[in-house]
Amino acid sequence: MIVLKAAQDQVLGALQAVSGIVERRHTLPVLANVLIRKTGSQIELTTSDLEIQVRTTAELGGDGGNFSTTVGARKLIDILRSMPADQVVSLTSNQNKLTLQGGKSRFTLQTLPADDFPLVQEAADFGPAFSVPQKTLKGLINQVHFSMAVHDIRYYLNGILFVAEGKSLTLVATDGHRLALAQATLETDIPKQEVILPRKTVLELMRLLKDGGKDGSDDQPIEMRFAGNQAKFSFSGMEFVTKLVEGKFPDYNRVIPKNHKFRVTLGRQTLLASLQRAAILTSEKFKAVRLSFEPGLLAIASSNAEQEEAKEEIEIDYGGDSIETGFNVTYLMDVLQNMGQDMVNIDLNDSASSALITIPEQTGFKYVVMPMRI
Repeated sequence: MIVLKAAQDQVLGALQAVSGIVERRHTLPVLANVLIRKTGSQIELTTSDLEIQVRTTAELGGDGGNFSTTVGARKLIDILRSMPADQVVSLTSNQNKLTLQGGKSRFTLQTLPADDFPLVQEAADFGPAFSVPQKTLKGLINQVHFSMAVHDIRYYLNGILFVAEGKSLTLVATDGHRLALAQATLETDIPKQEVILPRKTVLELMRLLKDGGKDGSDDQPIEMRFAGNQAKFSFSGMEFVTKLVEGKFPDYNRVIPKNHKFRVTLGRQTLLASLQRAAILTSEKFKAVRLSFEPGLLAIASSNAEQEEAKEEIEIDYGGDSIETGFNVTYLMDVLQNMGQDMVNIDLNDSASSALITIPEQTGFKYVVMPMRI
């Protein structure tokens, strides 16, 4: 049976859409595979890691009739990538193997039965569906994702807090040393939701969501539904089901400092370039930089165990007290690299207090970074 017959770029695009969660090494070998279900000319591709399941459907030709199997996702993608984009490729089934052909190339791949593939058990009680523009959600994730913890024992920090209520959608991420919050106002009311999306889910959504293109023509909404411990997202012909992180996220409103005494507004790119240069001579372990705010001047300094030093100076519009404080330079560069605006605000109280980084004339973004002792 010819399972599919289509241009390489069509087949590869459909496979790449679902393959991001596939891990090469797994305790269950079938989880390295993609589940292929054929109904007539329509192909349904599904991958899973037992906690996340991604599915897409595509019209990819082939014979009529029904068929299902599983085959190694990464191998199939690697082979397809090596072929010309406009080449017609076919996938043919023969007993327990699949043969991929394109031009004069031929590859025979081992399969595992479709019945062995462990589909995620979907919750029976998903709440009401609501939609958000893909561009909006992707923009919010881009503004906070870098503040998620990685393998933290406090498992609820290894993800993003997703809060929807009324016309407000807020995403918050923190690793205990810094916190990022991004907020958008939506056109329609959404039912109250407060869930923690796992780190892997967040990174996969970043990869899959479209940003609407320059003219906004490609900004299909993403439909979301939540159950007690599961979320379901539907967008761009994709269905994405994921477990949620159970646990209590920290009270982010208490972490965000208020009533700062001093504010400095300066060019984002200028500050980022100075920090990148200073970062070269920080110690590998601590990545510390010293920021000294004086009237009219910001001095940035770093040093390392070899007694090497870097010093940078930036002219600023500042007339407050002298403040000298230290930060992890990576935390400062992360936020500046993920912003698109020309200017940033830095609010400070004293050398021992957290700094608040915001965007001038935009209330929807806040980034808090704790100081370091240097």
